Amino acid sequence: MPDTFDIPALDAALAGTRFGGRVHNFASIDSTNALAMAEGERGEADGTVYVADEQTAGRGRGDHSWHSEAGSGLYLSVLLRPRMVPADALWLSLIAGIAAHDAVQRVTGLRADIRWPNDLLLGERKFGGILTELNAEATRVRFAAIGVGINVNHARLPDELSGQATSLRIAGAREFPRQPLLVELLKALDIEVNQLVSATSVAEQRSTRDNILLRFESRSSWVRGKRVSVAEGGGYAGVTAGLDEHGFLLVESTDGLRRVLSGGVRSEGE
Repeated sequence: MPDTFDIPALDAALAGTRFGGRVHNFASIDSTNALAMAEGERGEADGTVYVADEQTAGRGRGDHSWHSEAGSGLYLSVLLRPRMVPADALWLSLIAGIAAHDAVQRVTGLRADIRWPNDLLLGERKFGGILTELNAEATRVRFAAIGVGINVNHARLPDELSGQATSLRIAGAREFPRQPLLVELLKALDIEVNQLVSATSVAEQRSTRDNILLRFESRSSWVRGKRVSVAEGGGYAGVTAGLDEHGFLLVESTDGLRRVLSGGVRSEGE
């Protein structure tokens, strides 16, 4: 039987969260993030979710394309209107990575690795990714779209991706229903967003963000002691040295300790 989404059941499962009653499902769409950004401009509410069975122009970070096999993956974007300054937007990506990691583990039993900032890996192969986009003014975020793509039941990947990508089905040697994974992901993300935006005082914000850093690092083998190459600043190599207080990756290079702002991070020699 086709693995389709039951929207009334989704709404019931998400009752009490910002996403309850706000899930929109599409058989095919160019990009859920593009739609979320357009709908955000039109004034759509915080917590609206766009889920597609297929994306024809799905994107990852750096405008990389995302292979979106119809009916086999989880392709969604959530629209948020968090009260924060644009400089703090990285926290949205970090909590989305934590939420996706935890949802996968709860539903499948597979423990993923997170490659900063938000590639989801099993071993050295990527099965999921997160793309956060903003519409912001100088001092505030008007709205954000967090896009999540997860290879769930792909039996195989295109030949050009098979050496670097995988799916939950391939790694777990069985199929997994997509709806429970979507529910767990949105429930986890709702909790993470609530904790992030409810911290108002400086002390509360510091405590909340320190906790995010600790939990992210516990889910990632990439943030400490990993030899990596970084595709920014002309490119350089080094050993990861944790996350700074703002959530940026630190790399100890031959030129000293460097902060990775946006460049892709890969195993050295990859």
